Amino acid sequence: MKVVSPVSQLSLFFIFLLLILMPMVTYAEPLISEVRLGLLGHDVDGLWSGSRYEKGTDFNAELVFSPSWPLWGGQVRPNFGITINDSGDTSKVYGGGLWEYSWNNGFFVVIGGGLAVHNGETDDANKRNKKQLGSPVLFRVSFETGFTMAKRHRLSVMFDHVSNGYLADPNDGLDTLGIRYGILF
Repeated sequence: MKVVSPVSQLSLFFIFLLLILMPMVTYAEPLISEVRLGLLGHDVDGLWSGSRYEKGTDFNAELVFSPSWPLWGGQVRPNFGITINDSGDTSKVYGGGLWEYSWNNGFFVVIGGGLAVHNGETDDANKRNKKQLGSPVLFRVSFETGFTMAKRHRLSVMFDHVSNGYLADPNDGLDTLGIRYGILF
């Protein structure tokens, strides 16, 4: 019997959730505030994690949900996303919350935090070309900035970092950096 990885299970759940929830965005109070799609550099060197072992490009999809809660002049919303690596290296499913501040001229900034589940290595010294992340569940932080055009379309640059926060050993950490397109509902 073939064992299905947690990331594969969560990926299928995410696709199912997306198909179920997409028709709901036409109601007056949509459940989904924004859909974001992106291409990200995988395991980018010289950022927070400080080293690069893995390769490839990551394909990213994220749902940003309504409702929102005001905080420090911005809005806090829940999010759920998936990042799939095209080279068979670490992929992840994540969720948490985002704080977003938007200016009247269309610029915005987003800071996020939450948890991620991944299919990468946790502690295998024999795999030197893989990040050793120490735990199957990781903390995730993100930063994004961009511009809103025509009130619904967004282009942005996004960075995220996942690690176990030194709660396990090893703790290589993994950084991604890239561009995303978003559509507001």
